[in-house]
Amino acid sequence: MAAISTIYYSLLKKNDKIVLSAESYGTTLQLGEKLRGFGVEVKISWPDTEDIIESIDKRTKLVLIETITNPTLRVFDVPEILKVCKENDALLIVDNTFATPYLYKPFKDGVEAVIHSLTKYLSGHNDVIGGAVISRKERILELWDWRRMLGTILPPFEAFLIIRGLKTFELRMEKHCKNAQAIAEYLEDHPKIKEVIYPGLPTSKYYRLASRLFKNRFGGVVSFRIRGGEREAKKLMNSLKIIKPAPSLGGAESLLTYPVISAALTIPKDIREKLGITEDLLRFSAGLEDLEDLIQDIDNALNNI
Repeated sequence: MAAISTIYYSLLKKNDKIVLSAESYGTTLQLGEKLRGFGVEVKISWPDTEDIIESIDKRTKLVLIETITNPTLRVFDVPEILKVCKENDALLIVDNTFATPYLYKPFKDGVEAVIHSLTKYLSGHNDVIGGAVISRKERILELWDWRRMLGTILPPFEAFLIIRGLKTFELRMEKHCKNAQAIAEYLEDHPKIKEVIYPGLPTSKYYRLASRLFKNRFGGVVSFRIRGGEREAKKLMNSLKIIKPAPSLGGAESLLTYPVISAALTIPKDIREKLGITEDLLRFSAGLEDLEDLIQDIDNALNNI
């Protein structure tokens, strides 16, 4: 949020228009809504490439999207959105936390800036909170000044831990992606699972787009709908032995999260339900454990329902 707030305050002024996806991190949306009080026009678009494009016009100053949304794992066609942004002199900012630079590098396609939650895959050990903005030199110098004024400064020890984590980033991401792909395929065939959401499955509507953007790696997060509702979801989480029921993602440990009471809690209930963030939805972050152990842990927990 330090990275996102610095972007907001450095780029936007009264009468500017910002376009946000309805399925963004809840606090990204909350802070975006607060910008109305400063005279900024805020357009909340449905989280779909076509709807984002339709929301962009000549008044648009800034468009902020997540490459892969959380928790329903929609994939945006960043190059197509960028094309329309350039036609309208709008700046495109991409939160690339879920995809990471291992899957996709939006800056190479020409976006204005890329945001990462360093808390997740880049540090990789569930022990750091931080954010990063990557942009061209002129923009970074301006952001640096705003960072100083806003106090959004990463402490030195946290910076050290993130640099340490980056040394194993590529190796970790390969394992995250392989574990997630295998678990998505396992869950797809399980009778107690209603739906599996993962762009690496050929049944996903985003499979072809994700294959093109991500070069056949699909990330370490799998969402799925369990048959039942809140009771069954919580029973599953409480039955796990290896996988930890906890928020966050991208660390060495596998985590299972209940989105309706975590990252999506601040999204109004009616919007959550339209987005598909319902009481039967769970989000799994594949860690670095042995794949057979993870599948056995999930299987045992499902058998308890």
